[in-house]
Amino acid sequence: MANKHIELTKEQIAQLENQNCTCAKWKDVLVTSDFNVDAVRNTTFSGKVKLGRCDKQITFYGGVTKPAGIYNAYLHNCTIGDNVYIANVTNHIAGYIIEDDCIIDHIDLLAMQGESTFGNGIKAVVINEGGGREVFVYDGLTAQIGYILAVHRHRDKVREKIEALAAKYTESIKSDTGVIGKGAHLSNCGTIKNVKIGPAAVIGNVKRLENGTIKSCPEDPTEVGANIIAKNFILAEGVKVSDNSIILDCFIGQATHMDRQFSAENSVCFANCGFHHGEICSIFAGPYTVSHHKSTLLIAGLFSFFNAGSGTNQSNHMYKVGSVHQGILERGTKMTSDGYVMYPVWIGAFSVVLGRHYAHPQTPNMPFSYLFEENGNTFVVPGANIRTVGTVRDSEKWPKRDARKAPEKTDLVIFDVFSPYTIQKIIDGLDLLLKLQPAVDHTADEIVCNNMHFKVSSLYKGIELYTTTTNKYLGDCLVEKLLSAKPKSKADIEKLLAVDNEGVGKWIDLAGLLVPQKHIEAILSDIESGKLASLEDITKALRKQYENYSDYKWSWAAEKIRNVMEKLGQTMSTTEKILKILEDWAEANDKLSNLIIEDAGKEFAEPPRICYGIDGDKKTRDADFDAVRGTFETNSFVKGLKKQQQENKKTAEEVGNLVKKLS
Repeated sequence: MANKHIELTKEQIAQLENQNCTCAKWKDVLVTSDFNVDAVRNTTFSGKVKLGRCDKQITFYGGVTKPAGIYNAYLHNCTIGDNVYIANVTNHIAGYIIEDDCIIDHIDLLAMQGESTFGNGIKAVVINEGGGREVFVYDGLTAQIGYILAVHRHRDKVREKIEALAAKYTESIKSDTGVIGKGAHLSNCGTIKNVKIGPAAVIGNVKRLENGTIKSCPEDPTEVGANIIAKNFILAEGVKVSDNSIILDCFIGQATHMDRQFSAENSVCFANCGFHHGEICSIFAGPYTVSHHKSTLLIAGLFSFFNAGSGTNQSNHMYKVGSVHQGILERGTKMTSDGYVMYPVWIGAFSVVLGRHYAHPQTPNMPFSYLFEENGNTFVVPGANIRTVGTVRDSEKWPKRDARKAPEKTDLVIFDVFSPYTIQKIIDGLDLLLKLQPAVDHTADEIVCNNMHFKVSSLYKGIELYTTTTNKYLGDCLVEKLLSAKPKSKADIEKLLAVDNEGVGKWIDLAGLLVPQKHIEAILSDIESGKLASLEDITKALRKQYENYSDYKWSWAAEKIRNVMEKLGQTMSTTEKILKILEDWAEANDKLSNLIIEDAGKEFAEPPRICYGIDGDKKTRDADFDAVRGTFETNSFVKGLKKQQQENKKTAEEVGNLVKKLS
């Protein structure tokens, strides 16, 4: 593309015309000095056209090779790079720079019409269908900036400044010329209008693309496939979209997959989401939002690390002045098959919603709970999801399923299931349960608080699970710090615990980024004041919070550990207090491990064996089950849990001995 272009010679023009090429003004067609005239046939040129050299063989699917060149095409106002293959253009290609090594084969129309911002500048109406939470979409949008725009609407100046910066960027990229990036491959496509396509992108069999940006890179090519219709959109690197899906007014984040007739409208979806068969409308899909099933609708809500069962649905039909109700389903929430909630709702982190709920449940301080419906009421089983094997599997699978391969992972994601964010909610939930406990009439079966119904037995079990989990988490943090710091004296321990207060206070989940709220408030203030004067400045400030997570986490935990030590009284020494915390940690570890292993064992009990060994007796059934599913004793996941349990016991002994030796 950097080669100098010159006018065609008379001999070259004559040969092109002999090869059935036409042009009203050949002087407007410029070529490189090493231009290969043989590589252009049956092509019409109009407007200003520049052509590169063609001296390579292009390899196609199945190992077929063809010479680079332009065959059976119509080019208008285009710049063509080196070793590009263009063939069989039904209508024309107009207003495009096509960079080196691109393939454009069997396409109807690829054209620019006037100036375009390529999907930048659209506003996705998220979370609330009635408006008021629009996200300004641009090709550098991140989950964290999107969250600030959608959720922190009360900070008018923040929103106005971010939107002004994004609008300035949008204006800067406005152009009447489109770009097909180096090495992109377009084949068997319908109509593509005002779309910018990044390097190495693979676009095949699409029906219609209009006003959009397809970011891509060689490390993580974006793929857009069969019969896609997309208008007013931005696709990030590594996105895979195919199979008759429809996209309208959306931002689709890195490594998100969308296929099998999925429909997306007025939504922003960030890293590693998976959408198949169903539909989304007006949602903010934080990282790892997943919907796999037909007849599944996600609408007007905020989700992340979310899993929608088949037939999952939400509605905001209880309105007087419009569809203004909304839902918050905090990270890790699951809705089971045929799960339904009537907005407004606020579901706490890592909860499981079973059945149909019309009572507008609000459980942000009851994380890891099961919610089920009975006689029109929402019953909460606090902490029930802590002891399930599924929660453990989720915590392990998300980092492994991070499919982003682009040089920069734009969304900042903390994967921890247990964190200051969730443990503080557990602590708040525990306080509520303890306050409810004395008020329980021992003859009563349930108690009601803030429209939440609790079975008395569940309330007591929730207290136990929340207490155990808190002991485990604080112990985890303490053990990690002791093993890394290896204190030599009591003074060293006191120094470890006397850290700064950077991590204390309330934590929030900023669409995947777990961070103390006060630091985000400081960033918002810096945006208002102009201290953070560019989108790059804001992104760097947020990334710094991501990088400081470990320090903030220990700061938060250290304060809680100091509080525990104070409650142990003055009669115990510092060493004795630390040993007591470690003792509670070891007990909590063992208890939770046993509960999770017990839960895993349910997968090998009697009910799962139904339908096995259908042509034999019970012995045959069990043999068939073992052949297909394996045994509890040999299951790799169960073995891993048991191994971790033993390692925890060894660690408890090691750390205990370390503390006992302190003078």
